[in-house]
Amino acid sequence: MSDRELRVSKIRNGTVIDHVSGGQALNVLSILGIDGSEGLGVSIVMNVPSAQLGKKDVVKVEDRELSQSEVDVLSLIAPEATINIIRDYEVTKKTRVDQPETVTGILSCPNHNCITNGGEPVETKFSIVPDGVRCAYCGTIIRDSIAEHIDTE
Repeated sequence: MSDRELRVSKIRNGTVIDHVSGGQALNVLSILGIDGSEGLGVSIVMNVPSAQLGKKDVVKVEDRELSQSEVDVLSLIAPEATINIIRDYEVTKKTRVDQPETVTGILSCPNHNCITNGGEPVETKFSIVPDGVRCAYCGTIIRDSIAEHIDTE
C-alpha cells in the first residue's frame, strides 16, 4: 500500500457513504442522528482528494443500513454520494443517491412568516431547484445552508 492510499479498515456489516461533498461528513452524521452515544462504530474521512469532486468525505457506519427517507435527505447535501451496503465484509448493494423532485416534512422553512411556521398543521414541502430548494408555500429558496434547516425531530 503506498503512502497516498487511505488506510481505513473494512467494516463487517453496515453502510459506507462515499463521494460526499468535502466538509459535509459531520452534517451526514447529524442527519442520521448519530452523535456517538449509540455505540455504533463510525469512521470519517474528510477533505481527501477526489477526481470527481475535487475534495470528498467518506462516512462508514457499522451495523446500520439507511432507510430511503434518510437517503433522500442525504441527497440534499451530498447529491453525488454513493451508498454501499456491506454484509460480511462484502459490498452487497451499491447505489447512487437520487434527488427526489420534492421533499416533504424534512426541512424547516427559514421564513418566519411562512404558514409552516405559524402553528398550523401544515407539513413543509420543498421543491428541488438548480440553486437549492424552494418552499412550496412561500417561495423562499435555501441555497447554501440546507443542512442547517434539516428537521431531525
